[in-house]
Amino acid sequence: MRATSLRTLAALADKRGLSMRSWDFVAAYLQGELEAGEVVYYCHPPPGYETTGSDGRTRVCRIVKPVYGMAQAGRRWQRSLFPWLREWGFTQCASDPCVFTCTKPINGTPQSIIIGCYVVDLFVFYSDDSASSL
Repeated sequence: MRATSLRTLAALADKRGLSMRSWDFVAAYLQGELEAGEVVYYCHPPPGYETTGSDGRTRVCRIVKPVYGMAQAGRRWQRSLFPWLREWGFTQCASDPCVFTCTKPINGTPQSIIIGCYVVDLFVFYSDDSASSL
């Protein structure tokens, strides 16, 4: 999400009286999947694992999930999150593809929900602050 989008959403939330919450996804990058044909990464085994095989050669580990520090890890996380948001009825914003909007009836009243994604953080703006809304 662009910085200007976050500032615009914060101003919109203030103008419309929307509430805001933010979430930081721990280990979010591990939720993505590497695609076939992508660059393959290898690393040394973690402490406690044997570093030499029975044939005397040094062992390495092939990375099968995106991890922090990989160039494509953030994009793989987005490719897991964005389809899920669309599946739940959110519409992706044309001017900033990291912003999603949705209007759903909660307790019989239409409520607005706006979600902005920045790396592994979600900023959620919503109009109903009752315990059952989120």
